[in-house]
Amino acid sequence: MVEPSTLLTYAAVVLGLFLIPGPAVLLVLARATTGGRRVGIATGLGIACGDLMHTVMATIGLSAVLMTSALAFSVVKYAGAAYLIYLGVRALVERTGDLRVAPARPVGAGLAFRQAILAELLNPKTALFFLAFLPQFVHPGDGSVTLQLSILGLVFAVMSVAYATMIALVAAPLGRWLGRHRAIGRWQGRIVGAIFLGLGIRLALQDR
Repeated sequence: MVEPSTLLTYAAVVLGLFLIPGPAVLLVLARATTGGRRVGIATGLGIACGDLMHTVMATIGLSAVLMTSALAFSVVKYAGAAYLIYLGVRALVERTGDLRVAPARPVGAGLAFRQAILAELLNPKTALFFLAFLPQFVHPGDGSVTLQLSILGLVFAVMSVAYATMIALVAAPLGRWLGRHRAIGRWQGRIVGAIFLGLGIRLALQDR
């Protein structure tokens, strides 16, 4: 099982990532402002389903690695930490522009749901992120790695649905707020970079 302290840390990091307006948030906003709350919520559910599928694939792959050897799992874990540090440094040094909610063609809730699943599932960066992100909160000594990965992935998906629903419900005022504060996008890279670098440092300190 995942220790409560690890789960709280994980949930806090995930929440921090969600609070930074990214592609998923902007997609939900665009769908909700053009199609209404129902379409926005359907889009959020689709994104969460895509994340859940990535979790299943990451769990299968990482569990297979651990069955090969604990050393191999450690190598994957350190490689994932290095990838997160790389993403963090890249996010810090890249210049980001103003945030804009792109206009979206009005679609029904069913189509918005299916499109969101496909968009998230076919995003290779999301697959790499899950392979790098989830192992940082897994400890083989705490029991089944497969169970730990499944719990972490489920928590991510549930938090994603809850956050997307909230975004859809307040889409109109939030869209107007982002319209007035587009420069927040310039801070986005710094915040994301700090979170990713923090994860890498956390692993280094934890294993010392």
